[in-house]
Amino acid sequence: MEKVFVIKTCQDAEDFVRGCTFYGTGGGGDYAMGVDALVKQIEKGNEVGWVDPYELDDDSYSCCPFLMGSIAPEDPDVVKERETIYGLGAPEFDYTQAMVGSIRALEEIRQRKISALAPIELGGANTAACLCAAAELDIAVVDGDYTGRAIPEIQQTTPFIFEKELLPVASFDCWGNVANITKTVNWRMTERIGKMIADAGYSKCAQAGFCFPVREMNEALIHGTLTECYEVGKALRLAAEEGRDPAQAAIDMVGGHIVCRGRVIKKEWWDKIGYYWGTHTIQGEGGFKGIELKIWFKNENHVSWKNGKPFVTSPDMLQVIDTDTGMPYTNNKIKEGMKVTVIAMKAREVFRSERGLSVLSPKAFGFDLPYRPLEKLVGK
Repeated sequence: MEKVFVIKTCQDAEDFVRGCTFYGTGGGGDYAMGVDALVKQIEKGNEVGWVDPYELDDDSYSCCPFLMGSIAPEDPDVVKERETIYGLGAPEFDYTQAMVGSIRALEEIRQRKISALAPIELGGANTAACLCAAAELDIAVVDGDYTGRAIPEIQQTTPFIFEKELLPVASFDCWGNVANITKTVNWRMTERIGKMIADAGYSKCAQAGFCFPVREMNEALIHGTLTECYEVGKALRLAAEEGRDPAQAAIDMVGGHIVCRGRVIKKEWWDKIGYYWGTHTIQGEGGFKGIELKIWFKNENHVSWKNGKPFVTSPDMLQVIDTDTGMPYTNNKIKEGMKVTVIAMKAREVFRSERGLSVLSPKAFGFDLPYRPLEKLVGK
């Protein structure tokens, strides 16, 4: 099937992954790994890109592969344990092959041939690895995803909102260990078990689930998001190269508001149950002098406070980018002293529904705060 867009050059790959990282809202995996994986596919002669999901056979089967595990820096004690007790050296973790392994394991469980892949989210590594897995398997990946941003937990997706089937989930790690989750009491338990499996594999793991016909995939898909990622990633780059404001260029293309510019003055983080948790504190400068913005993350950015008062929260999006270059940051790359701009964007409408808010709002993360739509906080 003819693709609506093909990533042909390293520049294409960088622009696309930059846009995915922007929508990753602090999570979604490493930018450099995503670019490297795509370039390797191009160098192998594989065609990497995406198709119009409505051009696929409605009765063919799709699935959703995703990376599972924490993006937190590795603890030296854990590395020592892995090497001395379990005899596992430093892995050269190949996201693409891990996803391929999980897809093949899922095909074996379901006894179905997978014809198309849908990314679970938008993120530098997760989305790129999905495209690369499709290229390796010579199957389609669709222009869309199940979240329209990045998220930490599997129930924070449109298949949950539209009550689609998640299980079974097949897991494959970089050492070749395979585990299957076939029955759980609810989606949150599927997420917890999946994280524990990933943790056992030292967060070097891919899983695959959401195996159902393409017609059901299209009902749940947020359409057009891969093209959107490429376009906003290119806009960020061109603005920086031309001496324009990258943040404003992104907003002009996809909407949003600049809510702070300044320096990261404090970073606190910890790794817990397979997630990267923490807060960043940003002190406003220039036109934002007098503003202190604190952002709490669980892999991705989810709750913020402006001068101590609750501010933008999930499901609305908070992107932290380099003020000068426009490069979006994953939370594990942010350091004290960095000069950053924070952009806030409206959530995809489906996540503002009652069922969407039940899994992706402050209360879903344990905060006793009501969700307040972005436009009521900043206007427009």
